[in-house]
Amino acid sequence: MPETQAPPRPRTDGAEPAAAARPFADALRYAAPALLGYAAVRLTGLAILLAVAAARGQDGVLRLHGRWDSLWYQRIAQHGYGHTAVLPDGTLHSDLAFFPLLPALERALHALVPPLDVAGAGLLVSWAASVAAAWGIFAVGARLYGRRAGVLLAVLWGAYPTAFVQSMAYTEALFTALAAWSLYAVLRDRWVSAGLLAVGAGLTRPVAAALVAAIAVAGVRRLAARRGSGVRPRRVVAGVLLAPLGWLGYVCFVAVREGRPFAYFDVQAGWDNRIDGGVALARFVAGQLAVNAFAGAGLCAAFAVLGWALWAALRLRPALPVAVYGVAVVVVSLVGSGYFGSRPRLMMPSFLLLLGPAVALAGLRRRWAPAVVVGAAGVASGAYGALTLLGAGPP
Repeated sequence: MPETQAPPRPRTDGAEPAAAARPFADALRYAAPALLGYAAVRLTGLAILLAVAAARGQDGVLRLHGRWDSLWYQRIAQHGYGHTAVLPDGTLHSDLAFFPLLPALERALHALVPPLDVAGAGLLVSWAASVAAAWGIFAVGARLYGRRAGVLLAVLWGAYPTAFVQSMAYTEALFTALAAWSLYAVLRDRWVSAGLLAVGAGLTRPVAAALVAAIAVAGVRRLAARRGSGVRPRRVVAGVLLAPLGWLGYVCFVAVREGRPFAYFDVQAGWDNRIDGGVALARFVAGQLAVNAFAGAGLCAAFAVLGWALWAALRLRPALPVAVYGVAVVVVSLVGSGYFGSRPRLMMPSFLLLLGPAVALAGLRRRWAPAVVVGAAGVASGAYGALTLLGAGPP
């Protein structure tokens, strides 16, 4: 077994790494290993997708922008809200279930670059956001545990099992970028910036509630310990109050549009998205165990890995907002009644799950070992992504 170094302690004194105060060009150079590593992993995944698709006579690129939720976002970008699909069983699927920031960016980019259609605009937004997300994840990891850990955290996020979604015209990459940089702003006591970024996250995905909770908890703690810290209480309060406005604003928009105060939750219920405390999930797992013991055992093993990942991260005592955000994203992903197959994707913005492996790999004395592990994870992720995207069901 390779020898390991003791994991670095997270920074708790508010000291800023030297690179964070440098001009943009120097900050980019500081993050370059993370961004290049992330790009290499994601390009590997895309290459595997295209190769498998070509071997099957399928269109790999179409799977990135022309199916499932991507089509709903494109319709909103082109025509605005107002479309409802009626399923054969009478269930209503309203486009109001989809938050507005991604389609707004798609529409804006299409208007600025007319030769680029809305589908292509969605891909460009997602690809740019994925790089911004990797940079933000690196920034958080580097601040807490050093540059090497930050690099591995960002690259491992690119090798997450459902990382193929980061290359799709979906909202996960955009949301993660806004959330990661918002958390980084909190770590630097930039509370207004954190709140504004959280507004954007709240206009992107409903799980922004996890980010709002993290900022609120961190803000209360910061105010309680503000003596001698130099932090301005009004800025902390402003950031905390700003954070929920994006999510609340969209919920209010749906309520006014539909003429019912809880219309947004009714819309989500039409998609079978309800908070049931994990009852639907428990029933699904129990059903799998009853029908196929092997599949049920696999699900139980996956939950064991999830529990281990949370334990490995929390034992490193990460900064409070990062811990609250990461755990809350996982909890929100598990307590809903929606489609089970999407839950790994819904948990992907919780890069906290990768913190334990990143710090462990960063402590290895054999410098080649992390590259081998990350490379293998990237290939496995790419293969899984290709099989999933070329299958029938949504991710």
